[in-house]
Amino acid sequence: MTFRKIILAVFTIFAAQLLAAQVVFAAGSSSSTEASAPQSAEFTAGKADIDAGKWEAAIAAFTKVTVAEPKNADAFNYLGYANRKMKNYDAAFAAYKQALAINPDHRGANEYIGEAYLQIGDLKMAEQHLAKLDDLCFFGCAEYTMLKRAVEDFKAKQS
Repeated sequence: MTFRKIILAVFTIFAAQLLAAQVVFAAGSSSSTEASAPQSAEFTAGKADIDAGKWEAAIAAFTKVTVAEPKNADAFNYLGYANRKMKNYDAAFAAYKQALAINPDHRGANEYIGEAYLQIGDLKMAEQHLAKLDDLCFFGCAEYTMLKRAVEDFKAKQS
């Protein structure tokens, strides 16, 4: 086998693994960049409330989770998300900032806080989190793509 064929084979395998990882992520894996830990019943209930659009119930569930697990960045991220959906921006920003204090590389929290900044009209801060995601997602990721699209939509509406 020639050197060129070996390089092509290695690249093909790498690309297939990257695509498989993105498919798994899109199917509902954790938004954290770390391996998923077992989730509590309250976390699972809160996630179901998020999926059903039951924002107040999700806030109640994830508030309990964050009290019981103060180092759970995913729980703070979801707490921020539910608060943002209720337009409780102060609570949303507090939760996202806590998630990022726990894990500055949390892709979901970086995406969602960027979207929250757009909702209050702060393009500069949204772009800072987009840049962070660009650094984190060397080969791209769903969070970067979603925030990039939101920033582009925001800019288009401003024109």
